[in-house]
Amino acid sequence: MTRKDQLHFLLYGSLALLAAIFVTLILLPSNESASSPFVPEEDGILDKERSMRERSSMILPIPVLTKEELRSGKVLLGEKLFHDPRLSGDGTISCASCHNLSRSGADGRAIAVGAGNAIGEFNTPTVFNAVFNFRQFWDGRADTLATQVSGPLTNIAEMASSWTIAVRRVSEDSEYRKAFKREYGGEISERTISDAIARFGSTLHTPNAPFDRFLNGDDAAISDEAREGYRRFIDYGCISCHQGVNVGGNFFQRFGVMGDYFADRGNPTKADLGRYNVTGLEEDRYVFKVPGLRNVAVTAPYFHDGSADTLDKAIEIMARYQLERELSEEDRRLIAAFLESLTGEYRGERLKP
Repeated sequence: MTRKDQLHFLLYGSLALLAAIFVTLILLPSNESASSPFVPEEDGILDKERSMRERSSMILPIPVLTKEELRSGKVLLGEKLFHDPRLSGDGTISCASCHNLSRSGADGRAIAVGAGNAIGEFNTPTVFNAVFNFRQFWDGRADTLATQVSGPLTNIAEMASSWTIAVRRVSEDSEYRKAFKREYGGEISERTISDAIARFGSTLHTPNAPFDRFLNGDDAAISDEAREGYRRFIDYGCISCHQGVNVGGNFFQRFGVMGDYFADRGNPTKADLGRYNVTGLEEDRYVFKVPGLRNVAVTAPYFHDGSADTLDKAIEIMARYQLERELSEEDRRLIAAFLESLTGEYRGERLKP
Protein backbone atom coordinates (compact mmCIF):
# COMPACT_ATOMS: atom_id res chain seq x y z
CA MET A 1 0.00 0.00 0.00
CA THR A 2 1.42 3.38 -1.03
CA ARG A 3 1.67 6.37 1.31
CA LYS A 4 -1.24 7.95 -0.57
CA ASP A 5 -3.36 4.84 -0.09
CA GLN A 6 -2.46 4.76 3.59
CA LEU A 7 -3.66 8.34 4.05
CA HIS A 8 -6.82 7.54 2.13
CA PHE A 9 -7.50 4.47 4.24
CA LEU A 10 -7.04 6.48 7.45
CA LEU A 11 -9.38 9.19 6.24
CA TYR A 12 -12.24 7.02 5.04
CA GLY A 13 -11.68 4.13 7.40
CA SER A 14 -11.86 6.15 10.61
CA LEU A 15 -15.64 6.34 10.75
CA ALA A 16 -16.02 2.66 10.00
CA LEU A 17 -13.43 1.80 12.66
CA LEU A 18 -15.14 3.91 15.31
CA ALA A 19 -18.48 2.33 14.47
CA ALA A 20 -17.00 -1.15 14.69
CA ILE A 21 -15.45 -0.36 18.08
CA PHE A 22 -18.80 0.97 19.25
CA VAL A 23 -20.54 -2.21 18.20
CA THR A 24 -17.94 -4.42 19.83
CA LEU A 25 -17.75 -2.58 23.16
CA ILE A 26 -21.26 -1.22 23.59
CA LEU A 27 -23.79 -3.21 21.60
CA LEU A 28 -22.53 -6.72 22.30
CA PRO A 29 -23.67 -8.00 25.69
CA SER A 30 -20.77 -8.15 28.14
CA ASN A 31 -21.02 -11.91 28.62
CA GLU A 32 -20.60 -12.66 24.89
CA SER A 33 -17.12 -12.93 23.48
CA ALA A 34 -16.55 -11.01 20.25
CA SER A 35 -13.67 -13.35 19.48
CA SER A 36 -15.99 -16.38 19.65
CA PRO A 37 -19.19 -15.00 18.16
CA PHE A 38 -20.85 -18.24 17.13
CA VAL A 39 -20.80 -20.19 20.43
CA PRO A 40 -24.43 -21.03 21.29
CA GLU A 41 -25.80 -19.22 24.31
CA GLU A 42 -26.73 -21.44 27.27
CA ASP A 43 -30.36 -21.57 28.27
CA GLY A 44 -31.08 -19.29 31.23
CA ILE A 45 -27.92 -17.22 30.76
CA LEU A 46 -29.30 -14.62 28.38
CA ASP A 47 -32.64 -13.83 26.83
CA LYS A 48 -31.80 -14.36 23.15
CA GLU A 49 -34.42 -12.06 21.69
CA ARG A 50 -33.58 -9.21 24.10
CA SER A 51 -29.91 -9.66 23.21
CA MET A 52 -30.63 -9.46 19.50
CA ARG A 53 -32.59 -6.24 19.89
CA GLU A 54 -29.81 -4.70 21.97
CA ARG A 55 -27.39 -5.62 19.21
CA SER A 56 -29.76 -4.14 16.63
CA SER A 57 -29.75 -0.62 18.04
CA MET A 58 -27.68 0.67 15.12
CA ILE A 59 -30.50 -0.26 12.71
CA LEU A 60 -33.85 1.52 12.97
CA PRO A 61 -37.20 0.49 11.49
CA ILE A 62 -38.52 2.26 8.40
CA PRO A 63 -41.15 4.76 9.58
CA VAL A 64 -44.73 4.34 8.39
CA LEU A 65 -46.20 7.47 6.83
CA THR A 66 -49.71 8.71 7.49
CA LYS A 67 -52.41 8.84 4.82
CA GLU A 68 -52.16 12.62 4.87
CA GLU A 69 -48.42 12.48 4.18
CA LEU A 70 -48.91 10.01 1.35
CA ARG A 71 -51.79 11.82 -0.34
CA SER A 72 -50.92 15.52 -0.13
CA GLY A 73 -51.47 17.60 -3.24
CA LYS A 74 -47.78 18.11 -3.94
CA VAL A 75 -47.08 14.39 -3.49
CA LEU A 76 -49.83 13.40 -5.93
CA LEU A 77 -48.56 15.94 -8.45
CA GLY A 78 -45.04 14.56 -8.06
CA GLU A 79 -46.31 11.03 -8.61
CA LYS A 80 -47.89 12.05 -11.90
CA LEU A 81 -44.68 13.76 -13.03
CA PHE A 82 -42.61 10.74 -11.96
CA HIS A 83 -44.59 8.56 -14.38
CA ASP A 84 -44.79 11.07 -17.25
CA PRO A 85 -42.57 10.23 -20.28
CA ARG A 86 -43.16 13.70 -21.75
CA LEU A 87 -40.42 15.01 -19.49
CA SER A 88 -37.85 13.12 -21.58
CA GLY A 89 -36.45 14.47 -24.82
CA ASP A 90 -38.13 11.96 -27.12
CA GLY A 91 -41.20 11.45 -24.96
CA THR A 92 -40.51 7.77 -24.27
CA ILE A 93 -38.73 7.64 -20.90
CA SER A 94 -40.13 8.57 -17.50
CA CYS A 95 -38.52 8.35 -14.07
CA ALA A 96 -40.57 5.18 -13.57
CA SER A 97 -39.03 3.59 -16.68
CA CYS A 98 -35.81 2.93 -14.78
CA HIS A 99 -37.36 2.97 -11.30
CA ASN A 100 -40.20 0.45 -11.51
CA LEU A 101 -42.28 0.90 -8.37
CA SER A 102 -44.22 -2.30 -8.96
CA ARG A 103 -40.99 -4.23 -8.46
CA SER A 104 -37.71 -3.19 -6.82
CA GLY A 105 -37.63 0.52 -7.62
CA ALA A 106 -34.77 -0.14 -10.05
CA ASP A 107 -34.44 -1.66 -13.54
CA GLY A 108 -32.69 -4.99 -12.97
CA ARG A 109 -29.93 -4.13 -15.46
CA ALA A 110 -26.20 -4.06 -14.84
CA ILE A 111 -26.00 -0.59 -16.42
CA ALA A 112 -28.92 1.76 -17.07
CA VAL A 113 -30.38 2.16 -20.56
CA GLY A 114 -31.92 5.51 -21.44
CA ALA A 115 -33.68 7.31 -24.27
CA GLY A 116 -32.82 5.94 -27.69
CA ASN A 117 -31.30 2.86 -26.02
CA ALA A 118 -28.33 4.93 -24.86
CA ILE A 119 -26.09 3.06 -22.41
CA GLY A 120 -25.37 4.89 -19.18
CA GLU A 121 -22.37 4.73 -16.85
CA PHE A 122 -23.84 3.33 -13.63
CA ASN A 123 -26.09 0.64 -12.27
CA THR A 124 -29.50 2.11 -11.43
CA PRO A 125 -29.99 2.38 -7.65
CA THR A 126 -33.43 1.82 -6.20
CA VAL A 127 -35.49 4.91 -5.39
CA PHE A 128 -37.13 3.20 -2.44
CA ASN A 129 -35.96 4.72 0.84
CA ALA A 130 -33.62 7.11 -1.04
CA VAL A 131 -34.89 9.87 1.22
CA PHE A 132 -32.82 8.31 4.03
CA ASN A 133 -29.55 8.63 2.09
CA PHE A 134 -27.34 11.55 3.06
CA ARG A 135 -26.49 12.12 -0.62
CA GLN A 136 -27.95 10.95 -3.92
CA PHE A 137 -26.24 9.07 -6.79
CA TRP A 138 -23.35 6.65 -6.37
CA ASP A 139 -20.86 9.52 -6.31
CA GLY A 140 -22.99 11.68 -4.01
CA ARG A 141 -23.11 14.62 -6.40
CA ALA A 142 -26.64 15.66 -5.31
CA ASP A 143 -27.33 16.53 -1.70
CA THR A 144 -31.14 16.34 -1.83
CA LEU A 145 -33.86 14.52 -3.72
CA ALA A 146 -34.85 17.80 -5.36
CA THR A 147 -31.37 18.57 -6.70
CA GLN A 148 -31.13 14.97 -7.88
CA VAL A 149 -33.98 15.39 -10.37
CA SER A 150 -31.90 17.40 -12.83
CA GLY A 151 -29.30 14.65 -13.20
CA PRO A 152 -31.30 12.03 -15.12
CA LEU A 153 -33.56 14.56 -16.82
CA THR A 154 -30.69 16.35 -18.57
CA ASN A 155 -28.32 13.38 -18.99
CA ILE A 156 -27.99 12.45 -22.66
CA ALA A 157 -27.79 8.75 -21.73
CA GLU A 158 -30.89 8.86 -19.54
CA MET A 159 -33.89 11.10 -20.28
CA ALA A 160 -31.95 13.24 -22.79
CA SER A 161 -34.09 16.30 -22.10
CA SER A 162 -33.72 19.85 -20.82
CA TRP A 163 -35.61 22.04 -18.40
CA THR A 164 -36.81 24.17 -21.30
CA ILE A 165 -38.46 21.10 -22.85
CA ALA A 166 -39.84 19.78 -19.56
CA VAL A 167 -41.31 23.12 -18.44
CA ARG A 168 -42.88 23.73 -21.87
CA ARG A 169 -44.54 20.32 -22.04
CA VAL A 170 -45.87 20.51 -18.50
CA SER A 171 -47.17 24.03 -19.14
CA GLU A 172 -49.05 22.83 -22.25
CA ASP A 173 -51.13 20.40 -20.17
CA SER A 174 -54.29 21.97 -18.73
CA GLU A 175 -54.49 19.49 -15.84
CA TYR A 176 -50.91 20.28 -14.87
CA ARG A 177 -51.65 24.02 -15.03
CA LYS A 178 -54.54 23.55 -12.60
CA ALA A 179 -52.44 21.44 -10.24
CA PHE A 180 -49.51 23.85 -10.25
CA LYS A 181 -51.92 26.76 -9.71
CA ARG A 182 -53.31 24.99 -6.67
CA GLU A 183 -49.99 23.80 -5.21
CA TYR A 184 -47.43 26.40 -6.35
CA GLY A 185 -49.42 29.51 -7.19
CA GLY A 186 -49.16 28.73 -10.90
CA GLU A 187 -45.36 28.59 -11.07
CA ILE A 188 -44.22 25.84 -13.45
CA SER A 189 -40.44 25.81 -13.35
CA GLU A 190 -37.40 23.67 -12.68
CA ARG A 191 -37.81 24.48 -8.99
CA THR A 192 -41.46 23.46 -8.66
CA ILE A 193 -41.24 20.38 -10.88
CA SER A 194 -38.19 19.18 -8.94
CA ASP A 195 -39.87 19.91 -5.63
CA ALA A 196 -43.01 17.95 -6.54
CA ILE A 197 -41.06 14.91 -7.76
CA ALA A 198 -38.88 15.05 -4.63
CA ARG A 199 -41.92 15.21 -2.37
CA PHE A 200 -43.27 12.08 -4.01
CA GLY A 201 -39.83 10.46 -3.77
CA SER A 202 -39.72 11.18 -0.07
CA THR A 203 -42.82 8.99 0.43
CA LEU A 204 -41.25 5.90 -1.17
CA HIS A 205 -40.75 4.12 2.13
CA THR A 206 -40.83 0.33 2.35
CA PRO A 207 -41.84 -0.43 5.94
CA ASN A 208 -42.91 -3.68 7.56
CA ALA A 209 -39.87 -5.75 6.58
CA PRO A 210 -39.57 -8.90 8.71
CA PHE A 211 -36.50 -7.44 10.44
CA ASP A 212 -38.43 -4.26 11.24
CA ARG A 213 -41.20 -6.33 12.76
CA PHE A 214 -38.58 -8.15 14.82
CA LEU A 215 -37.13 -4.83 16.01
CA ASN A 216 -40.64 -3.79 16.99
CA GLY A 217 -41.09 -6.86 19.19
CA ASP A 218 -42.32 -9.68 16.95
CA ASP A 219 -40.01 -12.53 17.98
CA ALA A 220 -41.27 -14.82 15.22
CA ALA A 221 -40.80 -12.31 12.37
CA ILE A 222 -37.39 -13.62 11.30
CA SER A 223 -35.97 -17.10 11.08
CA ASP A 224 -33.20 -18.59 13.19
CA GLU A 225 -30.97 -18.39 10.11
CA ALA A 226 -31.66 -14.67 9.72
CA ARG A 227 -30.84 -14.12 13.41
CA GLU A 228 -27.56 -15.97 13.05
CA GLY A 229 -26.83 -14.12 9.83
CA TYR A 230 -27.32 -10.81 11.61
CA ARG A 231 -24.95 -11.90 14.39
CA ARG A 232 -22.29 -12.63 11.78
CA PHE A 233 -23.10 -9.37 9.96
CA ILE A 234 -22.19 -7.62 13.20
CA ASP A 235 -19.22 -9.71 14.19
CA TYR A 236 -17.50 -9.57 10.81
CA GLY A 237 -17.85 -5.77 10.86
CA CYS A 238 -20.38 -5.30 8.04
CA ILE A 239 -22.42 -3.07 10.32
CA SER A 240 -19.56 -0.58 10.59
CA CYS A 241 -20.62 0.74 7.16
CA HIS A 242 -24.21 -0.49 6.99
CA GLN A 243 -26.38 0.88 9.78
CA GLY A 244 -29.12 3.44 10.38
CA VAL A 245 -32.63 3.46 8.94
CA ASN A 246 -31.43 2.57 5.44
CA VAL A 247 -28.75 0.12 6.67
CA GLY A 248 -26.22 2.30 4.86
CA GLY A 249 -26.37 5.39 2.68
CA ASN A 250 -25.02 7.69 5.38
CA PHE A 251 -21.38 8.28 4.44
CA PHE A 252 -18.73 7.69 1.78
CA GLN A 253 -16.25 4.82 1.66
CA ARG A 254 -13.58 3.59 -0.70
CA PHE A 255 -14.47 0.53 -2.78
CA GLY A 256 -11.44 -1.63 -2.12
CA VAL A 257 -10.27 -0.66 1.36
CA MET A 258 -8.43 -3.97 1.77
CA GLY A 259 -7.66 -4.83 -1.85
CA ASP A 260 -7.63 -3.43 -5.37
CA TYR A 261 -11.04 -4.37 -6.67
CA PHE A 262 -10.64 -2.42 -9.90
CA ALA A 263 -7.29 -3.94 -10.83
CA ASP A 264 -8.67 -7.41 -10.22
CA ARG A 265 -11.86 -6.73 -12.16
CA GLY A 266 -10.06 -4.99 -15.05
CA ASN A 267 -11.45 -2.75 -17.80
CA PRO A 268 -11.48 0.50 -15.77
CA THR A 269 -14.06 3.16 -16.62
CA LYS A 270 -14.52 6.80 -15.70
CA ALA A 271 -17.43 5.80 -13.47
CA ASP A 272 -15.01 3.72 -11.37
CA LEU A 273 -13.38 6.94 -10.14
CA GLY A 274 -16.49 7.62 -8.07
CA ARG A 275 -16.40 10.72 -5.91
CA TYR A 276 -13.20 11.86 -7.64
CA ASN A 277 -15.31 12.82 -10.67
CA VAL A 278 -17.17 15.29 -8.43
CA THR A 279 -14.39 16.77 -6.30
CA GLY A 280 -11.19 16.19 -8.30
CA LEU A 281 -9.48 15.28 -5.03
CA GLU A 282 -7.04 12.40 -5.18
CA GLU A 283 -8.28 11.01 -1.86
CA ASP A 284 -11.73 10.63 -3.41
CA ARG A 285 -10.57 8.25 -6.14
CA TYR A 286 -12.66 5.03 -6.01
CA VAL A 287 -14.82 6.48 -3.22
CA PHE A 288 -18.59 5.97 -3.36
CA LYS A 289 -21.62 6.52 -1.19
CA VAL A 290 -22.12 3.38 0.87
CA PRO A 291 -25.30 1.84 -0.55
CA GLY A 292 -28.24 1.15 1.72
CA LEU A 293 -29.12 -2.51 2.09
CA ARG A 294 -32.87 -2.14 2.39
CA ASN A 295 -34.51 -4.49 -0.14
CA VAL A 296 -31.06 -5.59 -1.32
CA ALA A 297 -32.28 -9.14 -1.91
CA VAL A 298 -34.52 -7.92 -4.76
CA THR A 299 -32.29 -5.28 -6.37
CA ALA A 300 -29.66 -7.36 -8.20
CA PRO A 301 -27.29 -6.81 -9.91
CA TYR A 302 -25.07 -5.03 -7.41
CA PHE A 303 -22.46 -2.27 -7.07
CA HIS A 304 -22.05 0.85 -9.19
CA ASP A 305 -20.89 -1.30 -12.11
CA GLY A 306 -23.54 -4.01 -11.78
CA SER A 307 -20.76 -6.60 -11.71
CA ALA A 308 -22.24 -8.92 -9.07
CA ASP A 309 -25.32 -10.67 -10.38
CA THR A 310 -26.22 -12.52 -7.18
CA LEU A 311 -26.45 -11.57 -3.52
CA ASP A 312 -24.03 -14.37 -2.65
CA LYS A 313 -21.42 -12.92 -5.02
CA ALA A 314 -21.92 -9.41 -3.64
CA ILE A 315 -21.38 -10.63 -0.07
CA GLU A 316 -18.24 -12.48 -1.13
CA ILE A 317 -16.78 -9.40 -2.86
CA MET A 318 -17.61 -7.06 -0.01
CA ALA A 319 -15.98 -9.35 2.55
CA ARG A 320 -12.85 -9.74 0.44
CA TYR A 321 -12.25 -6.13 -0.58
CA GLN A 322 -13.70 -4.23 2.37
CA LEU A 323 -12.93 -6.57 5.29
CA GLU A 324 -10.12 -8.78 3.96
CA ARG A 325 -12.12 -11.88 4.84
CA GLU A 326 -12.91 -14.97 2.81
CA LEU A 327 -16.33 -16.05 4.02
CA SER A 328 -17.45 -19.65 3.99
CA GLU A 329 -20.50 -20.75 2.05
CA GLU A 330 -22.37 -21.02 5.35
CA ASP A 331 -21.39 -17.47 6.35
CA ARG A 332 -22.67 -16.09 3.06
CA ARG A 333 -25.88 -18.11 3.22
CA LEU A 334 -26.70 -16.93 6.72
CA ILE A 335 -25.83 -13.29 6.04
CA ALA A 336 -28.00 -13.48 2.92
CA ALA A 337 -30.87 -14.79 5.08
CA PHE A 338 -30.54 -11.69 7.27
CA LEU A 339 -30.40 -9.40 4.24
CA GLU A 340 -33.52 -11.05 2.83
CA SER A 341 -35.31 -10.09 6.05
CA LEU A 342 -34.76 -6.42 5.09
CA THR A 343 -37.20 -6.66 2.16
CA GLY A 344 -40.14 -4.39 2.93
CA GLU A 345 -43.51 -3.46 1.46
CA TYR A 346 -44.75 -0.71 -0.80
CA ARG A 347 -48.46 0.06 -0.64
CA GLY A 348 -49.02 -3.15 1.25
CA GLU A 349 -47.23 -5.41 -1.24
CA ARG A 350 -43.89 -7.05 -0.57
CA LEU A 351 -41.24 -5.90 -3.04
CA LYS A 352 -40.03 -8.32 -5.70
CA PRO A 353 -37.15 -8.36 -8.20
